[in-house]
Formats: sequence, structure tokens, C-alpha cells
Amino acid sequence: MANRHLSRSVVLQTLFEWDFDTSRNNKIDKIFERNFKEFAGGSNDKPFMEALLYSVVDKQKDIDLLIEKAAPDWPLEKISIVDRNILRIGLAELLFSDREEVPPKVAINEAIELAKSFGGDTSGRFVNGVLGAVYKEMGEPGKDDQPRPKKKYGNIPDDQLPLERLAGAVVFAHHEGNIYLALVHDVFGHWTLTKGKLAEGETNEACLVRKVPLEIGIPIKVGVKLGENAYTTFHPEKGKIKKQITYFLAEAEYHDLTLEKKEEKGGLDDVRWFKLADILDLNFYDDILPIVTKAITLLAEKHS
Repeated sequence: MANRHLSRSVVLQTLFEWDFDTSRNNKIDKIFERNFKEFAGGSNDKPFMEALLYSVVDKQKDIDLLIEKAAPDWPLEKISIVDRNILRIGLAELLFSDREEVPPKVAINEAIELAKSFGGDTSGRFVNGVLGAVYKEMGEPGKDDQPRPKKKYGNIPDDQLPLERLAGAVVFAHHEGNIYLALVHDVFGHWTLTKGKLAEGETNEACLVRKVPLEIGIPIKVGVKLGENAYTTFHPEKGKIKKQITYFLAEAEYHDLTLEKKEEKGGLDDVRWFKLADILDLNFYDDILPIVTKAITLLAEKHS
């Protein structure tokens, strides 16, 4: 079975060595063959590796121009060899891969995983930011698409999919006569709600009390239930799964927010307080907006 994280790692190792040798005396195909035999000799995913590698090489000038535009404060030569080649891989997949095989969200998330595995302390956040900026400029293609499952899982009805339960919260606080909501921002350009996966035997309320302080840095008091939503998504190892999220209103004191470190929580790049009056001007996912609207209505009625 193909292990795409391993495949991308072999491509990254090859590009690293080739980029490090500025004279280019070592031909990239020879470097790749050596790395493939050493790290992935038993893999059946060699065609994928070769296609990705030569996509990066063939499109490198165009890709590098995009990196420079998306990260103007970081000249290409000042970006570490590891980070710039992770960006090249991520952009090659984001821009030039078959989206049926590698959806945009997968391309970005896989690059972030490479950064976590092989980069420095800030590599994940840096790669996240650059690829997120490019993705937004592309018009966020496929942002509402549900990735297709791998063939080995077949067409499983939604009611038979593995179920993952989560709890989410609309966190609010009072400050200087105003009501504020705490929202997190993801790499795909949306403001959304803090949430966490329930541990075995854990209640929704207990999950939120445990997870919210970890994710945004403040303790909460869980209040009324706001509603539920569910969606199917694709896990690279588990295949197609269904996520069910129950949302609550939760009160906190108005303190500085701190986003969980990117090494621990991929996909999010910001957290902020917003005044109630400014919330509906933000970019939300369609299934989140009704939850937020209900919370705003309840808070406005209670404090009118």
C-alpha cells in the first residue's frame, strides 16, 4: 500500500540534496534512485514520487516566483533549504496535480506535515502561511468539496461510516460594555469555532472544558447547547469518516488569546476576539454560520 507521507519525504530528501549542491554536479535522477532504494525500496508508489519530483523541477521558476510574491519579506535564498523545498512540493501539488488525486486541502496539509517532521520550530507556521496565501489568491478551489475515499473502502453509506464525535463552542466574554466572541482562523481563509475530539466516555461539556483552554488559551464555563452539524471527510489512513459536532455557548473572561502551537495543532493560524456587531461580516463556512447566528441572537436577547 502506498504511503504518501513517505513518498513525499523521499521527494523532499532528493530536492534537498539537489538544492544543496549548487553546482548541480549530481543529477537529480541519480539522487532520487539512491534515495528511493534506501528509504522506500519496498514501495509501489514510485510513479507518484517521480511525477511529483519532476513537476517541481520542471515548474521551479514559476513556483519560486510564487513563493517570492507570497513571502515578500523572505528572499528565496534566505529561506532554509528544507522549508523552500517543502514549499515547492506543496505548490507543485496545489497548482499542478490532479485534484481528484490530491485535493488542494490535502496538498496544503501534507506540506505542513512535512514541515513538522523535517523543518524547524516555526516551519509549520511559515509553510502554512505561504501556501494559505497562494490558495486564497487562487480563489480557494474545492474549499467545499468532500474528498473521495480511496477505492479500497468502496462506496460506504454515510450511516455506516466510522463516526468521530467532537464538541465545539461559541466562546463569548464581556469587556468594557461590549460582547466579544473568540474565533479561530484556518489556513483556508475562514473564521470558525474552537472544537475538540471527545475522548472515550467523555461528555461534550467535559471535552470543551479540557480542550478550549489548550486551543485558545483561556478557561470557559459551558452553557446552553446551540445545535449540531455533521459532515464527511477523508482521513489519509482511515479513509472516509463522518464527523459529528455538537456546539455550545460558553462564557469566558476577556483575556489575551493564545493559539495552540502549530506543531500540536495543524490547520489554524490565528485567534482573535471580535465585537458582536462585527461578527457577521467575517468569512464563515456555511454550516458554521447558523450556529454563530443563533449564539448572537441569544446573547443579544439576554443583554438587551
